[in-house]
Amino acid sequence: MTELDPVIHAQARLRVVATLSTLNDGDRIAFPRLQDLLAMTPGNLSVHLRKLEDAGYVEVTKTHRGRTPATLIRLSRRGRLAFEEYTEAIRTLLDPTQLDPTPSKEQQ
Repeated sequence: MTELDPVIHAQARLRVVATLSTLNDGDRIAFPRLQDLLAMTPGNLSVHLRKLEDAGYVEVTKTHRGRTPATLIRLSRRGRLAFEEYTEAIRTLLDPTQLDPTPSKEQQ
């Protein structure tokens, strides 16, 4: 049985990682934009980002745009790899025949 990454598997974190995975490698998204895309409250998004950051899956950068504080988020290389492994595990669960390309006697 394929193991699903429990850090990513929580619905809200899966939505965060899936959204961040659509960015080009190295691109960042502003916290308010991510919050809008996911329709999450700031507190809820912060909690899930912290969990993903603790796992090394996202990088959070706090900076300033002029005098205004800005929080930028991106998927780390480790996070991108974890998401690829997670999606492969889901595919395997949905279609176990992907594990062994040779058909069994029952499948022939």
